[in-house]
Amino acid sequence: MRKLAVFIVLAMLLPAVAGAHGVARDDAVFVQNTKGAAIGPFMYLGAKHMVTGYDHLLFLVGVIFFLYRLRDVVLYVSLFTLGHSVTLLSGVLGGLQANPYIIDAIIGLSVVYKGFENVGGFQRFLGFQPNTRWAVLIFGLFHGFGLATKLQEFALPQEGLVSNIVSFNVGVEIGQMLALTGVLIALSYWRTTQGYLRHAFLTNTALMAAGFVLMGHQLAGYFTSI
Repeated sequence: MRKLAVFIVLAMLLPAVAGAHGVARDDAVFVQNTKGAAIGPFMYLGAKHMVTGYDHLLFLVGVIFFLYRLRDVVLYVSLFTLGHSVTLLSGVLGGLQANPYIIDAIIGLSVVYKGFENVGGFQRFLGFQPNTRWAVLIFGLFHGFGLATKLQEFALPQEGLVSNIVSFNVGVEIGQMLALTGVLIALSYWRTTQGYLRHAFLTNTALMAAGFVLMGHQLAGYFTSI
């Protein structure tokens, strides 16, 4: 099981060398040149973004890491989905804007937060426990806003914009469901072994490290851009 634990740790550190939130060049060209509604393609792009969005997946892995009941998983993922959907739609359709580097740095912070909470950091070092439900919802808002800032960089055609963005958001949630299904299967198997709790601290420490890397990368980008 040590090999499995090492694999998970390496997977969580992947954002250090991969762009977690960008839009591929070919996808960007397609988005800008689309005229009218393109529901299927935009759903595909949304699902692709979530499956390759390591920042989202790292946060969600942290959220469900110690959730054993399916109804709890559904509750917390739904809170994240609600937040993500609100800011994605309002950001693109309502023109709500913010500095993308700062938003993505906060997304990195969300990963750090979840790893820190999972190792009992708040109670152990700070003497209090944040409301996890509110935290997941609030960070979900920032995750959705992060993608909205990327889409705002493109000259999106107004024809069919609403249906395309809604379709994109639906695709994001489909991709999220597929990715989390795989994660839950892996976690469910890992939990049946003796190594799960023994390596939980290491895994969540790696989660925090990945979040710090994401934060540092985005903050460096912010300070070099001003």
